[in-house]
Amino acid sequence: MKAADEEAYRAFVAARYGSLLRSAFLLTADRGSAEDLVQEALTRAYVRWHRIKAAQAAEAYSRTILVRLATRGRRRRWRGESPTASPPERAIVEPDPDQAESVRVGRAIVEPDPDQAESVRVALAALPATQRAVLVLRYFEGRTEREIAELLDCSPGTVKSRAARGLAALRDAGLLDGVHIPPALDEGDQP
Repeated sequence: MKAADEEAYRAFVAARYGSLLRSAFLLTADRGSAEDLVQEALTRAYVRWHRIKAAQAAEAYSRTILVRLATRGRRRRWRGESPTASPPERAIVEPDPDQAESVRVGRAIVEPDPDQAESVRVALAALPATQRAVLVLRYFEGRTEREIAELLDCSPGTVKSRAARGLAALRDAGLLDGVHIPPALDEGDQP
């Protein structure tokens, strides 16, 4: 790889690693798996970096790899370990309110709620990988049904049904009480 390409790749990783890791964590519900997933996606992007011409293309390529690895890899791999109902004792660190950051979820700006974050993570982890991927892409990243269908290599109707089933499961868990779910993005809408 040329020195200029190497530097462009390093700048891309430095700028987008955190965002890719957040998406991967939502897709896998496990920090270690999320880090592995991002590493694999960035490795594949590195191998094809000479073909990627713009930063937006690198972002799209990396996210596509990330989502496909998350949805397809989970089906093939047996998970010998599973979380327990009561985790081992660990220190609880109170978040610093001055450092709490707002998070963009689709078209909305959401203030983090540490009390609900764990419940949402557990509920998302209980969903099938494809439903979780649809919800993350649609409501966290603000993608259209058509974009999601292309990423997951399925029809827009399948995206709609997976989103409906995933939202129903979150509603059943009581996590969407009083939450307004924005309508699906149309092709002309901007997130």
